[in-house]
Amino acid sequence: MQPTPPVNYGVILFPGFQALDVFGSLDVLNILSTSCHLNLHILASSLDPVSTKHNFPGHRLSNFGESVVPTRTFANAPMDLEVLLIPGGLGTRNEEAMKPIVNFLRDTYPKLKYLLTVCTGSAVLAKTGILDGKKATSNKKSWAWVTAQGPRVEWVPKARWVVDSNVWTSSGITAGIDLIYAFVEHVYGGKIAEEVANASEYERHIDPNDDPFAEIWKVGT
Repeated sequence: MQPTPPVNYGVILFPGFQALDVFGSLDVLNILSTSCHLNLHILASSLDPVSTKHNFPGHRLSNFGESVVPTRTFANAPMDLEVLLIPGGLGTRNEEAMKPIVNFLRDTYPKLKYLLTVCTGSAVLAKTGILDGKKATSNKKSWAWVTAQGPRVEWVPKARWVVDSNVWTSSGITAGIDLIYAFVEHVYGGKIAEEVANASEYERHIDPNDDPFAEIWKVGT
């Protein structure tokens, strides 16, 4: 357990974010917040509701999705953020929508204790240059596109999650749940991580190298 665990958390939203990338991690933190004091800020370009629906070309659009109301914009984000989570999703491929996020990350990262990404959230982070020279991973189905966003990143093809310094990156979608449990264990202790997992009735993957999807999507083989 870290001597001074973080209190102030933020999550970035954008149109077309992957729901479980966000809520898988947040539900773990929701439970954690019943025993540890935590604050959450939901950040986006505006305070308008942000939908999981997207306008990515080539994908059939259904009238199906969920919207989340941000609590802060990037322009008035709290100065005392300690942990920031970047989800993935098809929306990460929208270059215009990512520009304010890339700028916000460049400005905010030096003040953070930890930066976490799930799925193709690491592609967004790679655009900032923050991952240059660092080890990182991402969604294996989208591996070719993700790695092209950061040619100077030491991409790890077979990993469920990777930790380098204070940056934590996970593979696709559900891998983010295992990342957040590993993060909780690192910061708050193994006993608390186990209690939260048991409360969720979740069976953790505890080996960061246990990544069957690298073989399924023929990444690094």
